[in-house]
Amino acid sequence: MSAGTKDDPWVLKTPSGSSEYTMYRDDAADPAVIVCQVGSTRLTYLVQAIDDLYTWLKEQGDWVPLGAADEQKPATAGTVEGWGRAESNPVGGWYGTRKGYRGRFGMYMPPLLEALGLAELTHDARNNSIKAL
Repeated sequence: MSAGTKDDPWVLKTPSGSSEYTMYRDDAADPAVIVCQVGSTRLTYLVQAIDDLYTWLKEQGDWVPLGAADEQKPATAGTVEGWGRAESNPVGGWYGTRKGYRGRFGMYMPPLLEALGLAELTHDARNNSIKAL
């Protein structure tokens, strides 16, 4: 597995396997972020999302739908996307840090948790779910 740095990013695929993207930690940013590069689009999520999402998934105890949605669209409660922007999560709202590009948390963060050995994902064409290991 790669180091998850800018020079050696994690190379991941969306849960359906249809698109490839990269992620890496930028600990020099304040606050530290995970940089997600999808084609020419750059998204950033707080690094603490890794541990917070894993903890939340453990609390759920079963499969949780991903529910990926763009920032401008509402997220379904009880999904990873809904939790990633809920006022009740540990950061009190969005884990995405770049206004206009804060969504898709439920699309891009779960494959990272799977690659890190923290979770298991379904890999269907649509409506995928995640479960903590």
